[in-house]
Amino acid sequence: MTAKITIADYMVKNIMTVKQDDDVLVAIKQLLSHKTTCAPVLDNSGSLVGMLSEKDCMRVVLEFSYNQGMSGKVKDFMRKEIITVNAEASIIDLAEKFKDSSVRSFPVFDDNKLVGVISRTDVLRALVEIK
Repeated sequence: MTAKITIADYMVKNIMTVKQDDDVLVAIKQLLSHKTTCAPVLDNSGSLVGMLSEKDCMRVVLEFSYNQGMSGKVKDFMRKEIITVNAEASIIDLAEKFKDSSVRSFPVFDDNKLVGVISRTDVLRALVEIK
């Protein structure tokens, strides 16, 4: 039964994105105000070029501390190695992918278009809702 549940059924569709040239402190404020743990990073043409997560932002805290207030751009701190998932893939296949990865959220694509983000929490929500 759970094999028929797709990523699209549980992904967050109304996603916050940031631009690679945004000031990273502004991006962190956006993450906090949207109560989200990560954001897809887009270039000027709207293509996905990275992900900015809370973990990436820990580097910002350290840079800020070491350099007494230095800031930077999102592209200086984002994760550039992006693993994406397909919206129509099984939530079970996704659980397997999460089990084997330290990544906590994946950008979701449908027909080569960014349509959402799915996290470990979303997979757990699927589990308790189908029970």
